[in-house]
Amino acid sequence: MRTASLRVRVTLTAIAVLLVVLPVTGLVVKAVFDAQAERSLDSLLTGRAQLAQQLARQNVAPSNLVRRIDADGVRVTLILRSGQQLGAPPVDPGGTVRQVRATLQTGQRTRGATLLLSADTALLSDASARLRTVLLVSGAAAILITALALIIGMRFALAPLDAMTGLARSIVAGRRGERLQPERADTELGRTAAAFDEMLDALEGAEGSAHRSEDRMREFVADAAHELRTPVAGLQTAAETLIQLGPQAPAERREELELLLVRESRRAGTLVADLLELSRIDAGLQLNLSQVDLRHLAEAQAARVRLVAPEMTVEVIGTGTVAGDPERLAQILASLLDNARQVGARALRILVGPTGLLVEDDGPGVPVEVRERIFQRLVHGPQSKGAGLGLAIARGVARAHGGDLTVGDRADGRRGASFKLWLSNPQ
Repeated sequence: MRTASLRVRVTLTAIAVLLVVLPVTGLVVKAVFDAQAERSLDSLLTGRAQLAQQLARQNVAPSNLVRRIDADGVRVTLILRSGQQLGAPPVDPGGTVRQVRATLQTGQRTRGATLLLSADTALLSDASARLRTVLLVSGAAAILITALALIIGMRFALAPLDAMTGLARSIVAGRRGERLQPERADTELGRTAAAFDEMLDALEGAEGSAHRSEDRMREFVADAAHELRTPVAGLQTAAETLIQLGPQAPAERREELELLLVRESRRAGTLVADLLELSRIDAGLQLNLSQVDLRHLAEAQAARVRLVAPEMTVEVIGTGTVAGDPERLAQILASLLDNARQVGARALRILVGPTGLLVEDDGPGVPVEVRERIFQRLVHGPQSKGAGLGLAIARGVARAHGGDLTVGDRADGRRGASFKLWLSNPQ
């Protein structure tokens, strides 16, 4: 991009235009002046000749006739039939002399007389030369005055651009919130200033979003590190104790420490797997779509819950078929059922519909003020035994299907929570 001074470019362009326009205009003006002067001179001579014919018809004396048709710049010569010459001596036409010859047709003394009207065109040449000089001087003065006016005027004309430059530099220096705020947005500079303000709004919004994302990421990493610290500390303690006890350790103590190692390693592995799952959701989850029988999927998960928690009752109502990833939808339903079991629910009801399903439990319910917060990462209640990632993953999978996962009160007004999963075919 060429970055020559805009003031210099505009000034030179205007002067270049004047250098072309003024000479052309001067030539046109001079040509029109010369042509008009020629026509005026011809009209003057012709008019004087016509006046002489009229005076001859009125039988005006030859001397009076010469006197009356005399005019500035016109040389009058009247030659009577007798050879007598009145007026100025005749001159030969040609060179700088323009001459009109006429024969008078009437009059007692002027019939047959020859009238010579002569004019010196040198006067026209002098006037044309003076006009050319005036045009050259005025053109040069116009160019000089225009150049000076542009140099001064451009400072005011480009003031909005200087304001934009100053604002951009202030943004680079770290100052935020300033705007150009154009008075009119329907002009070229107004539209540019409005677009500049919109760009700053977008940049500052993106910057704020990036800062918020960075803060959330730092908080997430800190929380993940905190969650991993407990199983890792358990693993380290159990391993160090096993080493200290040595081969002579009691079998019961050794078995207890080995179980602790297995339990804490599984806990750490589950947390890492959930974190990886969230990263895949953030990057764009790949779904293996097919027609999913939600009734069959709900029955399978209900059977699993009855197996791991025989004291719980699970009821499945309704039917529905949707397009989705069966494994991912089973993951969502399993997370909802496990979450209800962990908070102390004893009765579950799964309502299946054509666009999703509803999971109702008789647990403590979810207060209104925390219903969105429970879907955030690493957020869990006091009764939860997990790391607080299950509901975040479930909502991420639901949204990857083009739907969502929400929580509310039970429709029948009873105590407990109601998780609604609705689906829409992803594009």
